[in-house]
Amino acid sequence: MPEPRTVALVTLGCARNEVDSEELAGRLAADGWRLVDDAADADVAVVNTCGFVDAAKKDSVDALLEANDLKSQGRTQAVVAVGCMAERYGRELADALPEADGVLGFDDYADISDRLQTILSGGVHASHTPRDRRKLLPISPAERQQGTQGVALPGHGDAPNEAAGLPDGPGFEEGAQDLPDGLAPSSGPRAPLRRRLGSGPVASVKLASGCDRRCTFCAIPSFRGSFISRRPSDVLGETRWLAGQGVSEVMLVSENNTSYGKDLGDIRLLETLLPELAAVEGIERVRVSYLQPAEMRPGLIDVLTSTPGVVPYFDLSFQHSAPGVLRAMRRFGDTDRFLELLDTIRAKAPEAGVRSNFIVGFPGESEDDLAELERFLGSARLDAIGVFGYSDEDGTEAATFDNKLDDDVVAARLARVSRLAEELTAQRAQERLGSTVRVLVEAVDEETGEVTGRADHQAPETDGQVVLTASGGWWRPAPGMFVTAKVTGTEGVDLVAEPLGVQDAQDPLPDAVQDAGAAGDCTEEVAR
Repeated sequence: MPEPRTVALVTLGCARNEVDSEELAGRLAADGWRLVDDAADADVAVVNTCGFVDAAKKDSVDALLEANDLKSQGRTQAVVAVGCMAERYGRELADALPEADGVLGFDDYADISDRLQTILSGGVHASHTPRDRRKLLPISPAERQQGTQGVALPGHGDAPNEAAGLPDGPGFEEGAQDLPDGLAPSSGPRAPLRRRLGSGPVASVKLASGCDRRCTFCAIPSFRGSFISRRPSDVLGETRWLAGQGVSEVMLVSENNTSYGKDLGDIRLLETLLPELAAVEGIERVRVSYLQPAEMRPGLIDVLTSTPGVVPYFDLSFQHSAPGVLRAMRRFGDTDRFLELLDTIRAKAPEAGVRSNFIVGFPGESEDDLAELERFLGSARLDAIGVFGYSDEDGTEAATFDNKLDDDVVAARLARVSRLAEELTAQRAQERLGSTVRVLVEAVDEETGEVTGRADHQAPETDGQVVLTASGGWWRPAPGMFVTAKVTGTEGVDLVAEPLGVQDAQDPLPDAVQDAGAAGDCTEEVAR
């Protein structure tokens, strides 16, 4: 009997891409492929590309070229590009990068196994011709759920459990009774068509895909399509499945989580869904990313700041704060409105985590505009700040603007605001000295013994980490464990903290630590 075909998935870009890769992995595993971690051990390397900005595109091309080099070293026979860059450029990418044996768009995902087999067999699958995916769904959000037949929605994949090769069990609902009237129920038990590519305690769950906003600098809606929500029952089912895989923190991702539910008849559906997700057995922490400031509403702020198990974390896409620049970006708000929003959040949750990204050097940005952005940053007390210099993106409105700034001006402003952001986020970290944080342990270095994790205000990969220091050897740290710790130092945006208490059913606390916890100082139950 021949050995199963092997495939490695190399993922670049954001957490949304990671979910898409795990859906592809689920489809391939269900069709008999063996998943391997290292592309050098695979018959075919599938590179899930990012097509957002120039630097990400370069990283994607480099990853494809590196994978191609493996073909001369032994086992690897083919390299295939998927993901946003492949979807966005299609045949153009294939022509420019002949090292890729295939360039597959989102419409190929449902047939990924057949596509890879064709390529491995020496066949050619024609690269797709890019199209504006906003035109694939009805303009009216209320009509979209009935119009998805035949439209590829990466990361939304689900199937009857039997077809997905997964057992039926608790947590996979029969129908979609939690949906508004008029929407068809699920046809049977559903499990995510997904295979985890890692073993850590954190995983992302797609809440929706696409975006209806028309920011002049952004091309994402053209290749990700219009906004469409996943059904609440599918989000819940996938979260329960992840909990069964050892996940204790889920992060909800999409291009715009604040719009969730608008195509399901209830723009406040997220406020209803979050407590249900937090109540899933095994899930200790729920985090929501990608929030639009212009769409924040009091009820959502209340749920994010008061629901047990939902962390008060606000990933707010400000992009700038000068009114003129924001209008040119086709966005809304200004410095004072944004500061009022932050004041509202912190009045309800003083220790809330807040991060944002900003673009400097946008066409027409004046020195006064830049000073206004610096005024906002100086007052906002953000925990994490991403700063990007403007560059033209193919197909965007801003690329046609006349009042562009010289590249050296953009670079100087990028360096200037980046330095300020580094100083301000370090100051914000210092404000947390002496506070008590709840840390999810994510890694224990076997050589150095260093223990790292994240507090509630820190999202994976983007917002820094907590380094845990403990003397006396009274605890045995392990990934997935929750620890209560006191912040004793900072290193830039990173915190240094001393564990105060941790409880594990198989490792009772020493009496002294239990006494400290009984005194209200610290003991914290860990993830199951």
